[in-house]
Amino acid sequence: MEQSAQFKLFMLLLGCKPEGRHTEQHDVFFAIGQSIADLKIDIADFWPEAKEKIHIDAWREVTMVDGFSLKILPAVEASDASLKKLFFINLGGYKTDEFDELHYKMLIVADSLAEASSRAKETAFYKHTCFEGAVSHIDDKYGVDVDDVFNVADVLPASAKSRFCIQIEKGSHAPEDAFHLGYLPMSKV
Repeated sequence: MEQSAQFKLFMLLLGCKPEGRHTEQHDVFFAIGQSIADLKIDIADFWPEAKEKIHIDAWREVTMVDGFSLKILPAVEASDASLKKLFFINLGGYKTDEFDELHYKMLIVADSLAEASSRAKETAFYKHTCFEGAVSHIDDKYGVDVDDVFNVADVLPASAKSRFCIQIEKGSHAPEDAFHLGYLPMSKV
């Protein structure tokens, strides 16, 4: 059995300029490993069009969200004890005279997608990045009024889904995880 205590959930903001594009593109990637270096193959498989041009613009080791601690356990130890789920939400919004759609990426621990979406709509970003004719929204592949929202466990690489589960428990009042920001080429990982 693997020593799961060593394994961590990572959230990465990947960037690249795929062939034929005019600007850098970004996507969010979740994976489980002992370090970011362990994720190189999963990253390449996730975004094959990026080829060797992919880099990391931001990353986070996810251990604490909304006062809940997250631990990675072997899948065989999965328990239904906690009905809480970890949701990723990508809020989209606009500001007057800015030629861009602004985004705010967030993690929320909630019982359901509806609860997570409702809480996201209470954020300052959602309330202050819109104007008449350009309402803030949550980018969502499921339709409705939501742009991107999903249960993180559902989008892990297949190899991680078969080996691990995310255990969510009410935690201490420890601070949320540190964000590591800045251009990090894969050659330096």
